[in-house]
Amino acid sequence: MRTVNAYAAPSATEPLVKTTITRRDLGPNDVEIDIAYAGICHSDIHTVRGEWGEIQYPQVVGHEIVGHVSAVGSDVSKHQVGDRVGVGCMVNSCGECENCVKGEEQYCLKGNIQTYAGVDPADGSITQGGYSQAIVVNEDFVLRVPESLDIEKVAPLLCAGITTYSPLHHWGVGPGSKVAVIGMGGLGHMAVKIAVALGAEVTVLSQTTSKQEDSLRYGAKAHYATKDPATFEELAGSFELIINTVSAKIPMGAYLGLLKVDGTLVNVGAPSEPLEVPAFALIPRRLSWAGSAIGGIRETQEMLDFCAEKGILPETELISADQINEAYERVLSSDVRYRFVIDAATLA
Repeated sequence: MRTVNAYAAPSATEPLVKTTITRRDLGPNDVEIDIAYAGICHSDIHTVRGEWGEIQYPQVVGHEIVGHVSAVGSDVSKHQVGDRVGVGCMVNSCGECENCVKGEEQYCLKGNIQTYAGVDPADGSITQGGYSQAIVVNEDFVLRVPESLDIEKVAPLLCAGITTYSPLHHWGVGPGSKVAVIGMGGLGHMAVKIAVALGAEVTVLSQTTSKQEDSLRYGAKAHYATKDPATFEELAGSFELIINTVSAKIPMGAYLGLLKVDGTLVNVGAPSEPLEVPAFALIPRRLSWAGSAIGGIRETQEMLDFCAEKGILPETELISADQINEAYERVLSSDVRYRFVIDAATLA
């Protein structure tokens, strides 16, 4: 067992504090990773503040993890000491159900094991995430990070990147596709970059035009302010696919009105309160409202390789571990463009 420094939430209402946690012994199929960088995701905040249900404390979050392999178990064949690797939102699954066999472990019928706030099947402990110096993970859930990707910036691809790549891939976005992205934040800016790289014509739908320059720089064709009612009139029936990245209640009927016949609006943002969908916003044009989680391990590796090929990286701001609580408040006030990344060396 290995004791490492970490930042943990002691309760749902207290700031995160520096502490130590114990990583389990290396099993025959395990990989130990010295963490170099960990991204901050809005999901981390929802989790530690109990907004998505009760958890056990203290809890170390963080599911956007990159680093280097420091040790491998006796039966490990996929990774070697020194490899650049990453870990995303899950660290295990049953491996036997229909979805796992298809390579869609994110939809494991028995429930995949989340990188934090889950129960590790190896020893029954509560999984602890990437705001720490090291982690031990089953080799099947460790991803290869291409050398061409800047390791300081790559961590958010393990959540924000795959969360947006997966629905774009599933719904067949390619050259000529007309796609809208709701929200221009951590998820939204990745959706724009990836959709553009896939060949789509992309429009950003944000509350204001304050991020219009960014949208256009990342390849979007247009940026519209959703606070302006004229936006919904001008863009009615324009898109085949809309990716909703915001974790807040929005007027679903109005946004569904922007879809073409047979269009789909996909939720990847996860608001804590229910969304209301009028039946007659769907019926007249055979529209679909869908949800999408992260991708499986195979698809996540595909996403990393695609981003390496296309030169896609998230926009990040590097912080030290003692700035995590400040960063949380800035995330909540949308004061980041567009993802915080923790330098794990500052945990020493």
